[in-house]
Amino acid sequence: MTDEDHVVRAFADHDAFEAVESGYRSTATPFEAVADAEAVEGEWRFRVVVTVPTIGAVVEGEEVGDVVADGWYETFELRLEDAYDLVRADRTDDPVVERDPDAGAVHATFGFGIDDLRQGVDDAAAVIDYVEGTYVQGVIPGYDYGDPVAGLLAEARRTGAADRGNDGPP
Repeated sequence: MTDEDHVVRAFADHDAFEAVESGYRSTATPFEAVADAEAVEGEWRFRVVVTVPTIGAVVEGEEVGDVVADGWYETFELRLEDAYDLVRADRTDDPVVERDPDAGAVHATFGFGIDDLRQGVDDAAAVIDYVEGTYVQGVIPGYDYGDPVAGLLAEARRTGAADRGNDGPP
């Protein structure tokens, strides 16, 4: 079996990914999130790219001021530095977080090396989950949001209601 065959099988066996032309897309988040791996110098090198909308791109019905948008981005960028805290990767690259104002998006790129391919796939999924969770935590109250944020917030409310033993408001 080639290295590529091992990568294909490891991602195929994980329930949070599906193969796409650019790698393996996460099926566990509404955000654009793609991971890939290759064998490099005796380890598996992973690359994970997650693209999320800027706060201004998902707020509906009003303009988000520059101060609010800049503060949101700076906080999001800072919090993503901790994404590796929940992975078992042996070596990590500094996250690269870039705002694309024309596209209304933020691209976050993570790279890490690990000896265990399957653990690396788990780590890639964990990084994607971390980015989604960090994004949701950074949602600013008082605005009306469109999708995918509206859907994430509704799901969080349903989950919270279920955790409390009810199905939410009647």
